[in-house]
Amino acid sequence: MTRAPAEMDWDQVESSIWQAPSVEAENFARTVINWSITINMVMSMGNFNAGLLAAEQAYVQQSVALLMWGVLIYASAFLRPVLRLAFNLDTVAIVSFYAFAAISVLWTNLSAAAFMKAAALAITTFGAFCLITRVDIDDIVKSTARGLLVLVAASAVFAMFVPDIGIDRTWMHNGQWQGVFESKQTLGFAGAYLMFFACYRKITGQGWLPFLVTFLIASTCVIGSESRGAGALALVACALVLTSLWSVRCMKVYAVLPCVMCVAAAVLFLYFYTTGYDAIHIFDSTIDFTERTFIWQYAISHFDNAPLIGFGINGFWTNPAIYDYFQQNHGWVLDNYHNGYIAILIETGFLGYVLFMASVFLFSSKVRYLISARAIDRSHCALIIGFVFLTCQTNFTETTFLRSTTFTSVLLVSFFFAVCRPVYAANPQPS
Repeated sequence: MTRAPAEMDWDQVESSIWQAPSVEAENFARTVINWSITINMVMSMGNFNAGLLAAEQAYVQQSVALLMWGVLIYASAFLRPVLRLAFNLDTVAIVSFYAFAAISVLWTNLSAAAFMKAAALAITTFGAFCLITRVDIDDIVKSTARGLLVLVAASAVFAMFVPDIGIDRTWMHNGQWQGVFESKQTLGFAGAYLMFFACYRKITGQGWLPFLVTFLIASTCVIGSESRGAGALALVACALVLTSLWSVRCMKVYAVLPCVMCVAAAVLFLYFYTTGYDAIHIFDSTIDFTERTFIWQYAISHFDNAPLIGFGINGFWTNPAIYDYFQQNHGWVLDNYHNGYIAILIETGFLGYVLFMASVFLFSSKVRYLISARAIDRSHCALIIGFVFLTCQTNFTETTFLRSTTFTSVLLVSFFFAVCRPVYAANPQPS
């Protein structure tokens, strides 16, 4: 395969400076990274049930997750790149958004927790770059799915045999599975992500028995947690992957979906901002998404207090006046926006949301260009499109954007980086 002159020159310069690592060192480093991904996935998907780990010890999970990112970053130095990125506008947009989110801690209340979250976001963003440039995408999926399977299988066991931990007995979710997690929503989305990755691995060559066992366990937990929306989204994402492999035209259409969702989120902002309603009113129907819209409207009602640069990362719900006022009016409060787009708008302001939208629009544009130039592996492109769709759609009712340690959130950053590659027409780059 003939390489472009620019890339050939880079390889010659690099080989003259660095000595290639031995095969044994590379294999060991690759094994370490794969297992660090699995452990990271297990520890970072969500807080464990208080019956397994006390709430005040939740920092242990985050500490282990960050340790695994440190291990991955260090081990990646012993691996030769499998993907070289280009310093283009799409790269600048992604890096600018996450850098802006990290430094936004400077205009918060400057608490230790906010600084730790900002530092973690910087570390995991760099880790996402190391991950996608040093590890093959299929290996990333395999290790991620393995971690999800551990979580979901353990959750099924606890739900069936240790119901005091595995089943939610609160008045709101009485009888629904929560497994090893503190909330049933986390189990639902863990199962949904596992369904998606299991489908991708079957499409790309995994045997029927491992697929059926994995998919059955994952779907059982989705049903047990009554997360019908998460399960439906996973199936739609699987359908996107499958049809993308059948039709290039479908793939190009699907690549635009994240842009559509960003615009739809902006329309949602405008609706609550201009009307002041705390629910969506359509004719005689009122939709509040199990009272999530109360949180959305309350957050957006504070937009004018910090419109340009926002409240800063971790700077909104930590404000006692904001937190207490919501609790007094509703009798409950969660330090969670239950909408990732609103989280970006409120914590990073108009400027942050523009940077985020620019990242998404450039991502979609680059994906379509890579497809036309045949500069990306087709199955990997289908996976990236399906995963980004699943994540962006999930963030309409949950908050996973800007989660500094949650592995699936950081994987989104990796997939954004994955399309920031140079394009040489009719000369596919390794993925």
